[in-house]
Amino acid sequence: MPTPRPKAGEVLIRVDACGVCRTDLHIVDGELSDPKLPLVLGHEIVGKVVAIGPGVERIREGDRIGVPWLGSTCGSCVYCLSGRENLCAGARFTGYHIDGGYAEYTLADERFCFAIPSQFTDREAAPLLCAGLIGYRALRLAGDAPRLGLYGFGAAAHIAVQVARHRGQRVFAFTKPGDSAGQQFARRLGASWAGGSDALPPEPLDAALIFAPVGALVPAALAATAKGGTVVCAGIHMSDIPSFPYRILWEERCVRSVANLTRQDGEAFLAVASQIPVHTTTVAFPLSDANHALAQLREGRIGGAAVLVP
Repeated sequence: MPTPRPKAGEVLIRVDACGVCRTDLHIVDGELSDPKLPLVLGHEIVGKVVAIGPGVERIREGDRIGVPWLGSTCGSCVYCLSGRENLCAGARFTGYHIDGGYAEYTLADERFCFAIPSQFTDREAAPLLCAGLIGYRALRLAGDAPRLGLYGFGAAAHIAVQVARHRGQRVFAFTKPGDSAGQQFARRLGASWAGGSDALPPEPLDAALIFAPVGALVPAALAATAKGGTVVCAGIHMSDIPSFPYRILWEERCVRSVANLTRQDGEAFLAVASQIPVHTTTVAFPLSDANHALAQLREGRIGGAAVLVP
């Protein structure tokens, strides 16, 4: 493809790193049904601004910035005007409606870009822009849960556990049954307990975050949750949730979802991530190996987060 030119309000970014997200797989597999076609995937972009379009005010050439999933919103609907721009019906998403970062150059709306804290390398920062942000929003919606369960210990969970531990929460990690390497990884990052998703934790959870796109984990998490607990479904796509007995929802348990992110989430999370500081575990692939990276993610062979490095 030719190198794009920035229009009004846009910046041209030389991509230095782009995370590989499970959402990319959902798009490739047709589980998200409204992509722009043809499409350049990728929505965890870190790079340097090499040109700016007319009217750009916040960003200058040479700045290092991050580009997240939320690419633009209408700015005028009831959701945008009430601090819920993540629910805007006119929102456009990077690597879905807008060409993303599986490329050497990409465009972005300057209003939806973030400054990247200097202590993170490009490769370390890329997973923060979706895995980190969605995990952070899910943590916020789960509330101040002293005992927190994380179902699916991939890119998002390996960041969320660090934020939760920083907040003083005890974390219980659930992996695919028999995934001893994943369980050891979770313990190294501070999980108090790690086991298979088919197991009950040693004590009831106050909240659970589900990162794996598996609907059957919802009743499993509810069964592991104490009275008044919250189960947060953090993925953009999930297989159907099977029926379950009302008794595991009763006693004021609740199930809720996370949809996208807001710019306020991004600013708050990047500040916390630099304060902790969060350490991302990444596996780098050259851009030419993007399909291999997606295949490795699909097969569960990535410990932490995969990152493309053009």
